[in-house]
Amino acid sequence: MGKEYQAIVVGARCAGSPIAMLLARRGYRVLMVDRASFPSDTLSTHVVQPLAVAALSRWGLLDRLLETGVPPIDTYAFNFGPFTIAGAPGTQDAPVAYCPRRTVLDKLLVDAAAEAGVETREDFTVEQILTEDGGVVGIKGRSTGGDVVTERADIVVGADGRNSIVAETVRPEKYNQRPPLLAPYYAYWSDLPMDGRFETYIRPSRGFAAAQTHDGLTMVVGGWPYAEYATNKTNIEASYLKLFELAPEFADRLGGAKREGRLVGAPTPNFFRKPYGRGWVLIGDASYLKDPITAQGINDAFRDADRCTAALDECLTGTRSFEAVMGDYHRARDAGVLPMYEFTCQLATLEPPPVEMQQLFGAICGNQRAMDGFAQMNAGTVSPSEFFSRENIREIMAAAEEPGLHGRST
Repeated sequence: MGKEYQAIVVGARCAGSPIAMLLARRGYRVLMVDRASFPSDTLSTHVVQPLAVAALSRWGLLDRLLETGVPPIDTYAFNFGPFTIAGAPGTQDAPVAYCPRRTVLDKLLVDAAAEAGVETREDFTVEQILTEDGGVVGIKGRSTGGDVVTERADIVVGADGRNSIVAETVRPEKYNQRPPLLAPYYAYWSDLPMDGRFETYIRPSRGFAAAQTHDGLTMVVGGWPYAEYATNKTNIEASYLKLFELAPEFADRLGGAKREGRLVGAPTPNFFRKPYGRGWVLIGDASYLKDPITAQGINDAFRDADRCTAALDECLTGTRSFEAVMGDYHRARDAGVLPMYEFTCQLATLEPPPVEMQQLFGAICGNQRAMDGFAQMNAGTVSPSEFFSRENIREIMAAAEEPGLHGRST
């Protein structure tokens, strides 16, 4: 049957490589497979939010990322037309975000997993998830040009994205589902400096954002409601370029830039899956997926890797039963991410905010403490439930009434 492992990780990108690395660092025998080879690209918002940067630091990988020359992002700016809310997205310990190309970040993570002792097989296609007596016991697949092999493990980790073969096999419960809400597309532009800012422009039924990445390039992503997907799909290029006419000051800057490469993107469904069952777990986009408008995917993947590793360690050492540990993990995951999920789904509709929310935005603008909080909430540094708590809103609205405090940020 081939060599046995304690864990087989299917998928080697932002969820798979970290959990494989962390399990190997705890002394477990881990096999990681991916149908891609690295470096390679994938659809992504690219943004490594401050808490994800903190994870890279804990794992000893942040310096490696910085050595690649990716520029830091210290300000998130939200342009609503009449005014802009601009604030710091991070904490004192993790003050900045980054927007690395996935060709760079994923390769860094795969290499770190291999260095930790993970057996890594690239260009490996999983053809079947093996099950026995209702539980998952391994995988069957082959490397390019190779023979079919079977590998077995105590746990198979599905870190293979929204179309996970692990999830397709085990068919976990799916809940909190929302249909695709937004049709987003992005391209890279040269000669479009951002000066450390991640800029987002919000207009009626439209939105776009820009952040600088590697090699002097800036990723510019924009979209429209999914209801317009079929119509605009006939000429995505024209629909994308027309977005920027809604913000003339940004359009002027873009006029001096050059598009590099093609326009890419795809609508995203929104859902939760039960993340565990006999012999298997799901993490990252295979486990929980939402619209990319809040750019939380990498942050979610890193958090899952950390927490799921700790949970699996309890199971594999026999400290607690698999069902008890993973049940706790499941409940904690849902409680932690549900506020951001709801906020993201609402934001992705691109519908005008209610009057009360517009008043709140007006009160936030010019109050640097509140603007920092708004940026941190959008970055996932603080939960939307915390930022939009009655106490915090009351404090923001009261501060807006104080003479001399309320101004405008540009």
